[in-house]
Amino acid sequence: MDRRAVVAGLAAVIWPAAVTGQAAPDPILTIDPDRLFAETAFGERVLRSIEERSTVLARENRRIEAELIAEERALTEQRASLSVAEFRALADAFDEKVQRLREEQDAKTREIQGLRETEQQRFLGEIVPILSTLITERGASIVVDRRSVFLSASRVDITDEAIRIIDAELGDGAGLPPPAD
Repeated sequence: MDRRAVVAGLAAVIWPAAVTGQAAPDPILTIDPDRLFAETAFGERVLRSIEERSTVLARENRRIEAELIAEERALTEQRASLSVAEFRALADAFDEKVQRLREEQDAKTREIQGLRETEQQRFLGEIVPILSTLITERGASIVVDRRSVFLSASRVDITDEAIRIIDAELGDGAGLPPPAD
């Protein structure tokens, strides 16, 4: 048998693209999960909502702070005209109010932070089938986080392609059913 024929046959088995002239599938693809979330319509909607809620909360915190400063000043001005017991009762009530408000505002902050985490998990659940199809179409075996890769060819990064497909299939995600508890 001719050596060239053996090499060509072996090349066709090991690397079919060498014979067909088509690009070989990349068994490993990369994706940037932060970009994937932030640059899809779904992620943009969520991040915009979080920003709006954070802005409202910051305004509310400034208003509460101004009210508490004014109340503290008024309490300080009353100190001279009150007995120690009366002042102590008012000061204790003020301290309890401050602590209650702090806890309420902290809970609101945690709720906003939880919204991001919840929506990111929901997003991941929604995109797994989309990414699975993309992986299959590209002939890949795995997708790894681009941030964990030291060096790769740009063709293996599917972030832009995934964003386009996710936007086409999910839109901003506002119409999706709520996550199951």
